[in-house]
Amino acid sequence: MNLKRLVALTITVSAAPLVMAGPIAYALCQMGCNVLAYACYAGVGFTFGMTIIGAPPTILACNASLGTCMAACAATAPIP
Repeated sequence: MNLKRLVALTITVSAAPLVMAGPIAYALCQMGCNVLAYACYAGVGFTFGMTIIGAPPTILACNASLGTCMAACAATAPIP
């Protein structure tokens, strides 16, 4: 085996454990968060994405849950 190939193979194999997720996994995670937020809004009789002035506590709880979910997605952001 040629030395250049061996070095390239070693670098590729050693870098593999560093990859946590890809852009598709990140997008799917965010989509899942939005689906849950939509269900939360619909469960209390509101439309997800509409501006609500003086939002009731149930909507604030939905928003807090969405923020927590999105933060979890950010932890799996694409890391090369």
